[in-house]
Amino acid sequence: MTDIFINYGTNLQKMTYELMEAANIAGRLNTTMKIGIKPNLVVSRPADGGATTHPEIVEGIIRYLQAYGINNITILEGSWVGDSTQLAFKNCGYTALAEKYGVKLHDTKKDKAVQVKSKGTSLNVCESALNMDYLINVPVLKGHCQTGMTCCMKNLKGCIPDSEKRRFHTMGLDKPIALLNTVLRPDLHIVDSVCGDLSFEEGGNPIVANRIMLGFDPLLLDSFGAQLMGFKPDEIEYIRIGKAYGIGKYADADTKELELGTENRPKTGVSHSNTVKKLSKFIEADSACSACYAALVYALDRAGGIRGESIKIGQGYRGKKCAGIGVGNCTKGCQTYVMGCPPKASDIVDFIKNNQNNILKD
Repeated sequence: MTDIFINYGTNLQKMTYELMEAANIAGRLNTTMKIGIKPNLVVSRPADGGATTHPEIVEGIIRYLQAYGINNITILEGSWVGDSTQLAFKNCGYTALAEKYGVKLHDTKKDKAVQVKSKGTSLNVCESALNMDYLINVPVLKGHCQTGMTCCMKNLKGCIPDSEKRRFHTMGLDKPIALLNTVLRPDLHIVDSVCGDLSFEEGGNPIVANRIMLGFDPLLLDSFGAQLMGFKPDEIEYIRIGKAYGIGKYADADTKELELGTENRPKTGVSHSNTVKKLSKFIEADSACSACYAALVYALDRAGGIRGESIKIGQGYRGKKCAGIGVGNCTKGCQTYVMGCPPKASDIVDFIKNNQNNILKD
């Protein structure tokens, strides 16, 4: 059984539809179901800044559902405290999307809160999220200034009232995030890993990876995403606590991945972020795929950069003998290289740490 379905490219609507077909999501649904789609619209900024879910992904979900006769669809979200969900719907392209396909938009800030208990702790959860027959979580894989990263598990904060969001922070954030995932269990997760921010949930430093992932285990997807960003799963506290709570399993060597569209992997995307540009000075790229390049940028950020010879990456090095260090299977002709297609950023970070004599931090 496949654990994670992955698709690459730039046609996000088509990629999403293909992922849902590959996973046979229609086989889990019927036409009478009330479907909820929960994107990440934490702020009212377009998705290319690295903070919010691309509307094209949600459009792909809607088109897939409607193709199978499912029309009772609601996009639900509650932006962070102090921001307007309605403004986010408009500025992020969801108001136009809802009008185009005749689906509903629901601001969870206006919801009745339902008190639920888990492991001795009471939590207030928005009624609309609990009342869906099938809930589809569509987070952005990106950095976060407090938790290190955010993906499936943390995205559910949009399904609690503003007062509860404030309380989560007083509780330490990580534990209540894990607790929330024991009582609110989306049926499907489709991860926007197109251009998530390097380290900040509000965006501003997007890293283009041109990747979408699908799965059913939020903890597995989050632990996999952590590795893509250069973390070990245990370094992210809410993931570690979530595993102890039995929410899911860690991604490991036995995780079964199905990759679609590998032949369509675009070359390195352009980022206008000054931070990403500074990290790119350590990279010597030649026709690098965006997912591979993104892994190296994440790794360099985690490692604090390097001093000395730049790291080679890209299809242009395939079949060539090169001095120095390479990243990805295309650079196996280098003196030494990190395996993977694409490699995980966590593997690149380990390589840098284990070769301190040859690769020195600034």
